[in-house]
Amino acid sequence: MISGGDRKRATPSVPPVFCPHPSSQLLASSFYNRLVEFLNFSIAILGGMLPACFWLWFWLREDSRRPEPTGLIMRTFVAGMAVVPLVLPLQKLALDLWTGPALIFAWVLIEETLKYAIALIVILWHKAVDEPIDYVIYMITLALGFAALENALFIWNPLVAGDLSGSIITGHFRFLGATLIHVLASGTIGVFLAFAFYRKDSAKLIAGTFGLFIAVVLHALFNLFIMDANGETILSIFLVVWLLVIGLFMIFEKIKRIKPKRRRS
Repeated sequence: MISGGDRKRATPSVPPVFCPHPSSQLLASSFYNRLVEFLNFSIAILGGMLPACFWLWFWLREDSRRPEPTGLIMRTFVAGMAVVPLVLPLQKLALDLWTGPALIFAWVLIEETLKYAIALIVILWHKAVDEPIDYVIYMITLALGFAALENALFIWNPLVAGDLSGSIITGHFRFLGATLIHVLASGTIGVFLAFAFYRKDSAKLIAGTFGLFIAVVLHALFNLFIMDANGETILSIFLVVWLLVIGLFMIFEKIKRIKPKRRRS
């Protein structure tokens, strides 16, 4: 028989329940949120950069006979990325002034004009631009830098909302469409400048301005059609863009053969 005292001593003790300190919970939650933000940021940057770098590799490979300095290519690419924060406040201002097609046209005009202006300031005056094809190469490089950061922002938005599949779909569509329309638009300006390479500066100015006009029209039409498109229509729009890019590629090959005209004796 167990006495009351022995029974009291024989009762097993209950281990204390561990309750994390509120500050530890707050620290763990903060660390988790920072980790998620870092992962989202990394995915967005990679999703924007990798497609742009692929297309840059493709176009640079076509100029392998006389490749451009790597440092200038990198500087031009970064300059294209730097255009994005310049464009955003101006596009926000346009949002307060216009709606519908007028707003789309204003946004495109801002993008293409600033890309061309930065190209003129940063690279197109450089002594390394010593043959007609260089205009096309550097305009495309700058456009891809712009597209890389712009795509990253578009991928970032659904990621922050927790929509990973939406980010993947957005990345695919921008790889096939939006990135190439930037290449096509800026490449068009480069083509007009290339054909005026051996002409006077006034002729280059006119050629660049006309190229900018064509670039704005192409980009604006793409944006207008893509906004109201469904699945089948989107594929048709992308097909047109791809055909135009193939045309740009064919002109690219022709520009390689441009030589200065010999003066008659």
